[in-house]
Amino acid sequence: MDYDVIIAGAGPTGLMLACELRLQGVNVAVLERLAEPDPTIKAGAINVPTAEAFHRRGLLPRLAAAQEQNMGVFRAFLKGGAAKPPPKFAGHFAAIWLSGDLFDQSGPDFQGRGPAGEIGFVNQQQIEAILIDCAAELGVQVRRGTELTGFDTSEDGVTVHTDSEKLTAGWLVGCDGGRSLVRKLAGFEFPGTPPEITGHQAIVEMEGAEALSRGWTTTPTGIYAHGPTPGRILTVEFDGPPADRDTPITAEELEKSLRAVSGVDVRVTAVKSATRFTDNARQASTYRLGRVLLAGDAAHVHSPFGGQGLNLGIGDAVNLGWKLAAKINGWGTETLLDTYTTERHPIGAWVLDWTRAQIALMRPDSHARALRAIVTELTETTTGTTYFARMISGVWQRYKLPGNHPLIGRSAPDLALDKHMTDGKGLLIDQGGLPSDVDFPTDRVHVIQGKTDQDLPSLLIRPDGVVAWAGGEGLQEALTTWFAPTQ
Repeated sequence: MDYDVIIAGAGPTGLMLACELRLQGVNVAVLERLAEPDPTIKAGAINVPTAEAFHRRGLLPRLAAAQEQNMGVFRAFLKGGAAKPPPKFAGHFAAIWLSGDLFDQSGPDFQGRGPAGEIGFVNQQQIEAILIDCAAELGVQVRRGTELTGFDTSEDGVTVHTDSEKLTAGWLVGCDGGRSLVRKLAGFEFPGTPPEITGHQAIVEMEGAEALSRGWTTTPTGIYAHGPTPGRILTVEFDGPPADRDTPITAEELEKSLRAVSGVDVRVTAVKSATRFTDNARQASTYRLGRVLLAGDAAHVHSPFGGQGLNLGIGDAVNLGWKLAAKINGWGTETLLDTYTTERHPIGAWVLDWTRAQIALMRPDSHARALRAIVTELTETTTGTTYFARMISGVWQRYKLPGNHPLIGRSAPDLALDKHMTDGKGLLIDQGGLPSDVDFPTDRVHVIQGKTDQDLPSLLIRPDGVVAWAGGEGLQEALTTWFAPTQ
């Protein structure tokens, strides 16, 4: 084989997966049809699980630097507007602002997140740039300007056809976006709901912007957003999907949409970056067919509200990476690899419904607007804002793993031990009382002895940062399930 794994697509999902595989010694190549990274404006923020994933790989300082850069731009944007700053922002749901002043962070899901819990204002281009550097440092082969055109599968591997050569690998992972060629050629089912909106997001130069409201605004004809950086606009029109999503986006098109939704006589004079989107919501029924797997937008598509797509893809990559590597390295089972679908599919299904609910509340018809008024009243309470912020942040996410302790299946709390996870191995934190005859592979699990500064039981943490066991009985079973016993 030329490679253990070939990944189609060098977006954040594909790059994160490649880095996770390289940490485990896997020979991986990423094929990307574009010669350069895509500069088109996309997601503008990350959630807590994404920040934690980067933290565990030693990348949090890079995220913090990117966030500070963005905050500087945001502060400058605010100075150009009203003298009174807006209330502290806790996110939005269906373009309904959530005030940070009503956000109660005392709940258990928000505790123990550590410095990763302070990071969020990092955009997709910055995430991609960080991962490009990380991939280069790890020796990942990113083959830009190389387009996958087809592939053949067998019991032993995959032969990938590109526009210039054939490559062989044990596995192929489609991270090639919502219109994934890998997904289509492999025959994955992709059920879901059709689109009903046309959305635009862009960075522009414009005249008359001072008359636009800042942040998210609901109007009789749709939704628009202005900011949080100069020239950034977003519009949502409920006139059906665009006739052609691939035609170049012009200043005239953006100006027409912004005027229609805002009612402001704005003039777009230049377009720096622009994209169209819809609310097409579909999900592959499984994320694996034989030697072919899907991750990111190739596995699920939905509207971009709340920036869930970027985070969902990073979560897929972190969950899949160590499991696929275990299979390749000879100790992972088929059952272990198949937990990728069983764990990630429910999270993806939730995201699709979360975005569908937002579309329902954004509609301009009288019934939707009546419901929107009620939801808005709920967001003006501490309980309501905290609920929405909890869901948006991702701290609620949990996999259904054996065991009754509330930490099992959840992202591990920050124990100032993340330096021990930068190599992608598991972590067994011994708080005392471990069985003397416990059998575990020392090349796959680091053992840390001694009390932490938190009142916690002994913990077994998987390479993706998920707690697999938390005190009591069942340690050997958990080690066997997730790491296989020594032979």
